[in-house]
Amino acid sequence: MSINHYSTVAPYAILASIANMNSTEKPSLILIAGPYRSNTGDDPAKIADNMRQMNEAALTVFRLGHIPVTGEALALPLIELAGSQQIGDEVFNEIFHPMARRLIPRIDAVLRIGGPSRGAGEMVILAREDGKRIYSAISEISKLES
Repeated sequence: MSINHYSTVAPYAILASIANMNSTEKPSLILIAGPYRSNTGDDPAKIADNMRQMNEAALTVFRLGHIPVTGEALALPLIELAGSQQIGDEVFNEIFHPMARRLIPRIDAVLRIGGPSRGAGEMVILAREDGKRIYSAISEISKLES
């Protein structure tokens, strides 16, 4: 008869809890996907408002302890450098959505904000196909303690 009064599972459970005791959840890289040109008629003021909304969401995600990214933040400087003359021209289209598509394998999740947008909708579909988490509200994103 064994004098061990603990189940065989108990030591593993204890070790697992000790191993996780000091661990902190790592920040997620979250793509903010929302309308950029959609329903703007390419009006610069409406586009700027869309960007402001994405950037406000990104700031909130950052303050939750995560790493937000927008495809626009990465694509627009390259579009300008490549010589785009207007939104939707060949240079713009060469870079704008392909940048976000290339981000999908690297991100952990997508936060979908705002109204209808073919591009943002495409990012959600691609992310879902790649097994990424999809958030439809900031309130769904957990806050990390630093």
